[in-house]
Amino acid sequence: MDSYNSVALWTILIILLLISAFFSGSETGMMSLNRYKLRHQRKSNAGARRAAKLLATPDRLIGLILIGNNAVNILAAIIANMLAILYVGPTAAPWVATATLTILVLVFSEVTPKSIAAQNPEWFAFKASHILKPLLQILSPLVWVVNQLTNSLIAQLGFDPKKHRDDGLNTEELRSIVDSSSHKIPDNHQRMLTAILDLENVTVEDIMIPRNEIFGLDLENSLSTLVEQISNSEYSRLPIYEGDINKIVGVFKVRRGHKLLSSDNVNYNTVIRFSEEPYFIPESTSLTKQLLSFQKHRKRFAIVVDEYGEVQGLVTLEDILEEIVGDFTSHASHQEHEIVKYDEDVFLIDGAATIREINKSIGWNLPTDGPKTLNGLALEQLQRIPDGNVSFPLHRYRFETAEFNSVMIKKLFVRALESRDYTEK
Repeated sequence: MDSYNSVALWTILIILLLISAFFSGSETGMMSLNRYKLRHQRKSNAGARRAAKLLATPDRLIGLILIGNNAVNILAAIIANMLAILYVGPTAAPWVATATLTILVLVFSEVTPKSIAAQNPEWFAFKASHILKPLLQILSPLVWVVNQLTNSLIAQLGFDPKKHRDDGLNTEELRSIVDSSSHKIPDNHQRMLTAILDLENVTVEDIMIPRNEIFGLDLENSLSTLVEQISNSEYSRLPIYEGDINKIVGVFKVRRGHKLLSSDNVNYNTVIRFSEEPYFIPESTSLTKQLLSFQKHRKRFAIVVDEYGEVQGLVTLEDILEEIVGDFTSHASHQEHEIVKYDEDVFLIDGAATIREINKSIGWNLPTDGPKTLNGLALEQLQRIPDGNVSFPLHRYRFETAEFNSVMIKKLFVRALESRDYTEK
């Protein structure tokens, strides 16, 4: 009789341990599901739809799993104690049952199923949802009672029991997801996604063509000069101004201007007639906002002005797109002239080159929160225009002037130092 009871009790105990393992794995699998991936999977996967429906009310799901798991573990403890009485007697049974069941539950009902579920959350959760969904319907009254009691206790402790987890992500969290998914996303796609996230932190001042590099049509020049400039222009749009770049009266569309050049009646009025109204924007506008503004106003070309209305530069739609997809071919030769590799880890760089261009081209990390150009960065450090060639360190770089005049430093040698070669101040 004792042998029969022993086999029956062992069978029941094993079944209870398996059920406990199911509930433990289900909890880990459900809670480990990627919510964003699940939203995509539920379009074509029934298991994903069931899991998503269960996770829509996490308090009920957790209540169900814990009720089931604790009930099964308590029953397993009773069975283990009965088995211990059969083998070692009533005196030592509680100690033997506790020690044995602890090991069995930890190994077979907790660590093993939870490890499997953590490594394969979708496989475990989708299969478990077949059982959890009808079980939730059956035990719904009991789950409701337990949830009411726990919600009351949570409220007494000063927390909001109705507060739901915020699944929204901020920019930095999105960046972390893109970085962690690098093995699944091609490098160029990853760079583009990261660049899009960076647009909000970059202003048009950071990427604009500076005032001194603007090529435009001065209406005070002769008509023949204007025609020659239009004919030889490599740009699609040219600002039109009267003597001073701050007096912009329009933006000439070179493509339409070919009709003007082929006509016999070319004069200043026709040049203005083939232009469009200038579109002015503040220099502090973020690239995200400006990209949307270009779309809203159906513009591709904007004049950048400061708080006093003085022209500081210009920016185009292509300039913003380059921040996302990288430089177009048309700018390659320009950058090659601005940034020239002089020696190992030494570059001869034009003072007008922007810090962002240098960082992108060479992969450096020069500070971008101050001056926008290398000349500005050097003058900020020196506090003066040098009267002879000088050198100075900044972070992990050494700068040496190579060419300058009375108003600016035109070229500098810049070398990246090894960490042992400098001491950051």
